[in-house]
Amino acid sequence: MLFTDRDDAGRTLGAELARYAPDRPVVLGLPRGGVPVAFHVAHALGAPLDVIVVRKLGVPYQPELAFGAIGEGGVRVISEDIVRRGRLRPQDIAAVEEAEQAELTRRAARYRAGRPQEDLHGRTVIVVDDGIATGATAAAACQVVRAQGAARIVMAAPVAPPDALARVGAVADEVVCLGSPPGFSSVGQWYRDFSQTPDEEVVALLAQSPRRPAPAEQAGVEVAVEAAGLRLPGDLTLPPGAGAVVVFAHGSGSSRRSPRNRRVAADLNRAGLGTLLFDLLTPAEEADPTNVFDIAALAARLAAATAWLGTRTPVPPAYFGASTGAAAALAAAAAPDSPVYAVVSRGGRPDLAGSLLAGVRAPTLLIVGSQDHQVLALNREARARLRCESRLEIVEGATHLFEEPGALHEVSALAEHWFTTHRPRPGGSVAGE
Repeated sequence: MLFTDRDDAGRTLGAELARYAPDRPVVLGLPRGGVPVAFHVAHALGAPLDVIVVRKLGVPYQPELAFGAIGEGGVRVISEDIVRRGRLRPQDIAAVEEAEQAELTRRAARYRAGRPQEDLHGRTVIVVDDGIATGATAAAACQVVRAQGAARIVMAAPVAPPDALARVGAVADEVVCLGSPPGFSSVGQWYRDFSQTPDEEVVALLAQSPRRPAPAEQAGVEVAVEAAGLRLPGDLTLPPGAGAVVVFAHGSGSSRRSPRNRRVAADLNRAGLGTLLFDLLTPAEEADPTNVFDIAALAARLAAATAWLGTRTPVPPAYFGASTGAAAALAAAAAPDSPVYAVVSRGGRPDLAGSLLAGVRAPTLLIVGSQDHQVLALNREARARLRCESRLEIVEGATHLFEEPGALHEVSALAEHWFTTHRPRPGGSVAGE
């Protein structure tokens, strides 16, 4: 693929990245040549544009070998392995850092022209360059962005060699590249016009880009969920104007503090959906392993918690279940009087709901990792027993806990879409009908 210039590359790359617009990302351009490309990406996504100013820290006697990188805000990423193998003394490291920090400060002040740096904490960040040659700078940028608090990093470039993409893929959650030709020799060969981008153009492009405040994290309220005569601790979050609230049913050995469920809940909150995470069992009950597999008892408790929630908010409820919690969610949803409008299972064991699966009326989404082979087979069997609208989504490359880069984000996106498109409309109809 041959690009006319960086503007052409940016517009083409922006179209490819349009699917990330719902994530409300921040777009960061690597100066200088990456900024014109990033400008068009940001425009396509309706996202704020900023620069990512990074300085690699090179080994004194072999500058092309980086032992780390620094970024704004005092961010410092050091490879202890290279420091050790290079036998670098503390004074060697300090001298390199001092020189690079001075250059970083100078460039950041020049490019920003008084504009504050975008807050990256908890956000999806798309790092853009006009091309990747070795991958060293792109990888350093991703490491710095991660250290600045980004929740998800997408590295994007019009062109790069295959080995550089592999290097960047080791530190980014996702890599998007329009072309990776085997005969790659330089970035410039893939542009008709690859003239240098002056500092003045970088400053002008940043000045033209609107800023947008970071989406505020919704503050949850600690509650005592009344169920089965117990008061179970929970966290209830209701964003302003929430049209639904998702009740989480955690799996065996977990609790309302499950980091994966809380990550999904935060994503749903940012999408305007309410969430309730609560402990299905008391500490004493958790001590007995048989309780975590008592699906009927867990379903009854979940149904009672849902009824309690109905006295606190009029918005319709939905269920998000993980592992054995998915079986409890489906069993509770199968009750004739269940008010639940949709169910999502993440790496769940719907098979444990047994004959109750046929009674589920709420549209059900089953999400399983492609590498979670046994659970995938069980989900296929369970789906065949469902009589409601259902779908099985397979997250490629993911294992049972969805710990792979980008896997849990895909779970959140799938769940958000399911809960949103199936949300009841006033009058009783369901969105999408």
